[in-house]
Amino acid sequence: MSSSGDRFSAMNSRIAAVVFRLLVAGLSLTAVGVQFVAVTLAKGHSVVNFFSYFTNLSNIIVSVVLIVSAIRLARGSTASTVGVAVRGASVVYIAFVGLVFNTLLRDVDLGDLIPWVNAIVHFLVPIAAVIDWVVWPPRRPLPWSAVFYWMIFPAVYVAYSLIRGAVTDFYPYPFFSPVIQDGYGGVAVYCAVMIVGFLVLAVLIRWLGNSLGGARVRREAASVT
Repeated sequence: MSSSGDRFSAMNSRIAAVVFRLLVAGLSLTAVGVQFVAVTLAKGHSVVNFFSYFTNLSNIIVSVVLIVSAIRLARGSTASTVGVAVRGASVVYIAFVGLVFNTLLRDVDLGDLIPWVNAIVHFLVPIAAVIDWVVWPPRRPLPWSAVFYWMIFPAVYVAYSLIRGAVTDFYPYPFFSPVIQDGYGGVAVYCAVMIVGFLVLAVLIRWLGNSLGGARVRREAASVT
């Protein structure tokens, strides 16, 4: 009877995870898509500039990961270590978006950013992604090397933003602009602080996943025995 109840509970949890992930991904992609069509395309803004915002890239990445993981859950298959690492990366990126926006960019002029889009991409999705990671933690533990791999994309993004900004004079965020920060020394300080913050966040997300995931596996093993 207990085994049957555990299976029923696990099925309900799986259905809830699938629905939650598809809902969050749908909201995220809708927000990014509306901003892209209603503002970027309608007003003739640069498409490259739109996709040069870490916020937009991270929302797209986490949406794709959520959709893929939802499909995997619906099929009843288990995520590989690589799949778990990619999921963890998406959580770190979008959580970082939420933290940076609410600490460094909260009082910055958002220009043509639609208010409800802002609420979704900078608040709702980052919180939802962390909730998903905590409520349905990965069953496979992540090695320390995952933290290193998670940092590659942001490092490439920073290099791209600085190099492209020097060429086109477009910087997606004020902390990348040497004009606003009184030279590259100010930019370097901001980048160094963000790197440390990103590293701490990545370590925390890995720890949460491994800790909560291990407890989840032990509970499931106990229910079987």
